[in-house]
Amino acid sequence: MPTVHLLDYVAGNVRSLVNAIEKCGYTVDWIRSPDEVSRAEKLILPGVGHFGHCLSQLASAEYLPAVRAHIDAGKPFMGICVGLQALFEGSVEDPTVPGLGLIKGQLDRFDDSDKSVPHIGWNSANSSSKSLYDLRPQSKYYYVHSYKYPYAKGELENQGWTVATGTYGGEVFVGAVAKENVLATQFHPEKSGVAGLRLIKAFLTGDGVKTLGQEVSGPAPTGGLTKRVIACLDVRTNDQGDLVVTKGDQYDVREKTNNRNVRNLGKPVELAKKYYEQGADEVTFLNITSFRDCPLADLPMLEILRRTSETVFVPLTIGGGIRDTVDTDGTKVSALEIATMYFKSGADKVSIGSDAVLAAEEYYAVGHKLFGATAIEQISKAYGNQAVVVSVDPKRVYVPKVEATRHKTIKTKFPGPKGEEYCWYACTIKGGRETRDIDVVELVQAVEAMGAGEILLNCIDKDGTNSGFDLELIDQVKDSIRIPVIASSGAGRPEHFEEVFQKTRTDAALGAGMFHRGEYTVQQVKDYLAEKGLEVRQFEGEL
Repeated sequence: MPTVHLLDYVAGNVRSLVNAIEKCGYTVDWIRSPDEVSRAEKLILPGVGHFGHCLSQLASAEYLPAVRAHIDAGKPFMGICVGLQALFEGSVEDPTVPGLGLIKGQLDRFDDSDKSVPHIGWNSANSSSKSLYDLRPQSKYYYVHSYKYPYAKGELENQGWTVATGTYGGEVFVGAVAKENVLATQFHPEKSGVAGLRLIKAFLTGDGVKTLGQEVSGPAPTGGLTKRVIACLDVRTNDQGDLVVTKGDQYDVREKTNNRNVRNLGKPVELAKKYYEQGADEVTFLNITSFRDCPLADLPMLEILRRTSETVFVPLTIGGGIRDTVDTDGTKVSALEIATMYFKSGADKVSIGSDAVLAAEEYYAVGHKLFGATAIEQISKAYGNQAVVVSVDPKRVYVPKVEATRHKTIKTKFPGPKGEEYCWYACTIKGGRETRDIDVVELVQAVEAMGAGEILLNCIDKDGTNSGFDLELIDQVKDSIRIPVIASSGAGRPEHFEEVFQKTRTDAALGAGMFHRGEYTVQQVKDYLAEKGLEVRQFEGEL
């Protein structure tokens, strides 16, 4: 098979990019020193995380002159995410670090006064009837970024670039650019399903550059950011030692029968592929037992991620066991090292649960101070805040009046057992088994300060009820922070997804049991949302 070269530096999940390239019929050869760049015919620069961190790493390893020489020689070059941003002169994310300067201009940050930042999800890449590496007006592409280059009509075009744009909350930004031998995307094509695979293939085969900038006709572009529908798989070992997908009823995953076996709803890799083919926008694995007795390098979840990422080309999140720990041989291993293992195995995000609660308690105990020691801080610094999800497990505590507690209360439409009109949401740890004296507002504000990029908002009261999401909880959390929120717990019908998207400002919604039991498919949920006028991404089939 023909070969493409990838620059090897710490860039988050590159396994998915390798899998996408191999899916397109190419093999990957790694560039591990600046001297090796000259032997590359086609060069790809992947990038995840912080502009300054990535550019500084490339500069200190003396890669930048070699990359520039590759581009100047007219050889095919592709940059992804920060790989696109690197082409500009600089970014306000780190004004002290210069970019390659191939494109004039500075990146700025999305305005978070009217929307969640980072911009996470599926959005358009509209090339205004110009051919740009098989981008299509009705396709959606997966973005995850806080910084962008604002689009001004004609500015980049006058420098010779063909440009595709996206729109987020009224801000029009550059989604992709191409000129002669250079292609760069702000979105992640390796995580954009078949739409992204088409673009990668057009770059690898050279077909994309042949038609670059030509006028094309076709359907009108679809709207902006879609409503994300996420499939969640709770994974654990059953009593026979097999890895299974299970589902709890208020976090109890055992059957209500005499033998009390772990509820077995299928095999993780097979179910993930099925949901991808039904159109799931992301797949989340929650490792609810953390496989505590396994040597870390042999964690069963690592193999699940490796196998899943070979056939599932949407973002994968993994949660469970991401904390400082000691391996079975006595070796100390940091949360950052565990996260790195997951990223190298195919994860795009890691989810942190109980340890986030304990870190938040410490944050308030020392007077809202951060010292860079928490798992959230370490991982977000290395891989960007978009790589860190905090999974929150709150439950209602009813009170008769606001003054009865120091915690942030709401006036609820669903009074308590004694007619209480107010409640607050207490955070729990250890799978909901232990309640802490910290409320959900305190927790999400603390982890946002630490560098979390997204909140996975569960609800113990709603878990397994199939009665719909807790809209009051979602509203309280959305009003408290500016990072995206994923609504979880309670989904039982497509109508529940429409309700949460129409009545709250949630950024995504997650389903589990209703999909595992076969009551509804992801496709049925999305079709229902589309019928109600909501923007969704549809699965586009095979490459």
